[in-house]
Amino acid sequence: MRTLTVPSPAKINLFLHVNGRRADGYHNLQTAFQFLELADRLTFVSRQDQCIRLKGDLSEISIESNLIYKAAKMLQQHTAKKHGVEIEIEKKIPIGGGLGGGSSNAATTLLMLNKMWDCHLSTQELMTMGVKLGADVPIFISGLASFAEGIGEQLQPIHPPERWLILVVPPCTVNTGKIFSDTQLTRTTPKITIAEFLELGGHNDCEPVTRKLFPDVADALNWLNNYSLAKLTGTGSCVFALFEDKNAALNAIKEIPDRFKGFVVKGLNVSPLHSVIENFNWGVAKW
Repeated sequence: MRTLTVPSPAKINLFLHVNGRRADGYHNLQTAFQFLELADRLTFVSRQDQCIRLKGDLSEISIESNLIYKAAKMLQQHTAKKHGVEIEIEKKIPIGGGLGGGSSNAATTLLMLNKMWDCHLSTQELMTMGVKLGADVPIFISGLASFAEGIGEQLQPIHPPERWLILVVPPCTVNTGKIFSDTQLTRTTPKITIAEFLELGGHNDCEPVTRKLFPDVADALNWLNNYSLAKLTGTGSCVFALFEDKNAALNAIKEIPDRFKGFVVKGLNVSPLHSVIENFNWGVAKW
């Protein structure tokens, strides 16, 4: 048997505009994704049978409902491959923080098993499969910082500055459905271009509603605003602020209140998982 451990990175939304509600109940969005150094660790062990096993840091949901299991099973059925795998999860990304941990894990599973099982599916084919698991899965499959539209699956690569940031984790979990169903959510923000975003930036339409419903998030934003412009990432609980250099971020995080967790991490325009995949000698490895 062969074993390979890889990073499954977090993401942030540099902005999030809600442009309208769709007929299918989803919302049309514009956002920009960038990856973080912060990552879960997934270990893949090949099996000679067709069983898919999960171990490690699993949430309370059933195995069959886990996105990692769903991704592996989807690929197995789609390609009719008679292979199995054991996947061990070591969680580092906060759950419910808007950092895409579950989506990242699903994408990592699709990418790794596509290689391990010699499925030879293209990136676009994997992205088409991935969006069925979640709107954020395709960005992790693409592996490139991107400007996104639609429900977040229409991606165009971009190259924003790779800056250091403080990521703050409040002691609460935010339910995405609760935010998008709130009557006070702004749903009419005009669309912008990539050039406008890169020059002027953007805001998060979900932030006012999240502030109102989750006081811990409001407190985290208020504290971080003392050091740099604080923003909510996605529709989760985590907030972040960009800094000019690492030392400035390290100095600021020394003052973080005890009830918050915090990280100093760097934004990345290429997923660290893709660096592993590109540098690993798949021609030599025999799974």
